[in-house]
This record gives sequence, structure tokens and C-alpha cells, in this order.
Amino acid sequence: MSRTIIKVNNLGKSYRIGEIIRHDTLRDAASHLFSRAFRRSPSRKHDSDVIWALDSVNFEVQQGEVVGIIGRNGAGKSTLLKILSRITMPTQGQATIEGRVGSLLEVGTGFHPELTGRENVYLNGAILGMKKLEIKNKFDEIVDFSGVDKFIDTPIKRYSSGMYLRLAFAVAAHLEPEILLVDEVLAVGDIDFQRKCLNKMKVIGQGGRTVLFVSHNMPAVTRLCSRVILFDKGRKAEDGSPHAVVGAYLKSDIGTSAQREWKMPAKAPGNEVVRLNAVRVCTEDGRTTESIDIRKPVCIEMEYDVLESNQVLVPNYHIFNDEGICVFITTDCSNDWSRKPRPKGHYLSRVRIPGNFLSEGCLIVNVAICTMIPVRIHFHEADAVAFHVVDSLDGNSARGDYGGDYPGVVRPLLEWTTQYNKAFD
Repeated sequence: MSRTIIKVNNLGKSYRIGEIIRHDTLRDAASHLFSRAFRRSPSRKHDSDVIWALDSVNFEVQQGEVVGIIGRNGAGKSTLLKILSRITMPTQGQATIEGRVGSLLEVGTGFHPELTGRENVYLNGAILGMKKLEIKNKFDEIVDFSGVDKFIDTPIKRYSSGMYLRLAFAVAAHLEPEILLVDEVLAVGDIDFQRKCLNKMKVIGQGGRTVLFVSHNMPAVTRLCSRVILFDKGRKAEDGSPHAVVGAYLKSDIGTSAQREWKMPAKAPGNEVVRLNAVRVCTEDGRTTESIDIRKPVCIEMEYDVLESNQVLVPNYHIFNDEGICVFITTDCSNDWSRKPRPKGHYLSRVRIPGNFLSEGCLIVNVAICTMIPVRIHFHEADAVAFHVVDSLDGNSARGDYGGDYPGVVRPLLEWTTQYNKAFD
């Protein structure tokens, strides 16, 4: 019989605009608490200097559930996990947790930079309440998963962010906490490592442990989670099955749209070789669209700047449906740039998907640029844009006159032929 392992009751967290809270010493923390005692309480109605990152949130999680937490940036997802991890205290309400908690909220959370990777594994295990022998029995498995065996006795202040991430996730996943809290830090790793982490979290969930997974990767959420909670502006907006909640998110004005732009290059996906500027879904004549008639072609285009010459760059799109199934991947194999180095400059790459090819429903687009020899992913932006394919009921699409459920990841209108011979008398 399952039991309630997380209970959130009327949870709220407010922040005062412009207030920076930093406690370098115990004296700083005590001083802050003392000064708060003489401040008026923040009021949602009368104090315009207060922002509620979480507002009156209620839900319960049963043992063994794998719960996805989704929503736009600033919706309150990370704040929730920090409260559950006891990193941040709530302003109102309470969150009750039964069981040992392992969290991966930021790269290297809980790691001491002056200690080696080996020492940090034992330190994290001790923080989780594990005995030295338990950690020792798991140590080789942790190091093998992380892939940092050559650097395990190196102080982690010399690790790259990717190495930090791999070791941090390996520790959090293998030291067997009853509850695992994972934020979007998986985006730091490469694609193979992300897949490895998702598979590990799936195994953890199947083993009866509880996972709360914050992510913008909707296909990963629908594949991994048994339940999804949608947050919007600090409040719980939806709570239910992955397909229903993710579908509602993508169809609403708080979900991924048909166009995204990165106006600040420093925050745009990419590296020193190439930077993404924009991605959009559009009609053949260039109009941005969030829905397309199933019979009409649809185009996906990306704008990007090549910053380093003589790189053979390959733009590509990964198309998923709202059930997390990869419909197809398309790569730029055109003669214009195939196997040819690109000079510095501004580029727009467009792919045309013919009408009567996609199935109806919501389609989610991941966008990437890589080089092939050797393989290097310059960026892979998950859930960059989304659009809806709308089927026709007037009989001239692939569904014909059938009005019921029509499954399948694609819905091509194929050519049929029929031979007829007159019946014998």
C-alpha cells in the first residue's frame, strides 16, 4: 500500500524586490532574522515591492511516484524544489517530507571545491546519512557512471561544469535516497549523458523510489513521469496525467510558442563557433503560425550567426509529438552546404515539411547544430518551438470520411490503385 511521502500545504514563498540575502557567517544569518522581526509582513495586496514566487500551493506525492514539474521560467518550479530540499524556508505554509532526500538542483550542489571527487562522494553520502561501508559498496558504480574515473582524486574546483554535473548526478542517483529532486541541470550535459540520466531516473522510479523532475524537455517528461504538475506564476495550474497536462501546457499561452528569439548573444544557445538567434514555425509564405492545416506544408526555420570560419556545420531538427515520441529527425543535406565549411556570417536555414504528412496534434521541435567529423554538438535547444496540426473533416485528407480517433505519428496521403474486373454472369 502506497503512503504519502511528500505533503505540501498552502505553501508560499515571497521575495522583496531588490533585497539580496547573503549569509556568509552565522552572525549574518542571525542579524537578518533579527531585522525581519521588526519588518512589517509582506502583503500581496498592498506591498508592490514583494513578489510571490509560490502562492498557496497544495499537493501530495505518493511513494514511488515519478512527478514532472513543468511551467515557464519564473513559474516557481525551482523555488519549490529548494523548499523541499530545505535550502530555502517558506514564507507561509509547510512542506512535509518523509524519507531521505537527494537533490540535484545546481551543478555541484553540496560539493566542496577544495576536496577531491572521491572525498566529495563520501561527504555527500554522509550528508544523506549513509554509513561508510554503504558508500564504499556503491563507489565503483558511481565513478563508472560519471565517467570521471581519471580525475576522481583531483580537487573538483578543477572540474569542468560537465564533469561536476556527471559526478553530482551519479552521487545523487546511486546513494539511494528515498526521494530524488532533480532540476533542469541535465541541460548542461551532452545528449548521451542526458539519455543516460533519464534512463537512470526511470530505473529509480521503477524501483519504488520517488522522483520530482523539473524540466522544460516535454518529451522527457512524458516518457519518464507518471504524473505532471503545471505551475504558472507561482500557482498550481494543472495536475494529472503527463499527456493531458503537457498537452494543456503546450496548447495554452503559457507553453512553448511558434517563435523564440534570443536577443542577448551571451544567453543564446551555442558556443564560440555558432550562436542561435531565433527559431520559428511558419507557412510557405513566411507567416509565423501556431497551427497549420494538415493538408498544407509547414516550414521551420532557424537564424544563427557563424562566429568561426571553416567549420562544416549541420543544422537539424528533432520533431516530437506530445506523447514524447520522436516523429522524425531532419538534417540539412542540401548540396549548397553539405560537407562545405561555412564562412562567418548570419544564416537562415529552413526546412519544408509537405502537407498530408504529419499527424494531427501538437508537435514539439528541438533545434540543433553540430559537426560530424568529429561529432560535436554546438547546441541542442529542447522544446524550442511548438505548433499544432489541425486535421480536416471535409473528406479530402488522409482520414477520408472517418471522424473517430486516428492514431499514428504521421498521416501521409498515399497513392492507391484498384483494379476491377467485371463479375461473371
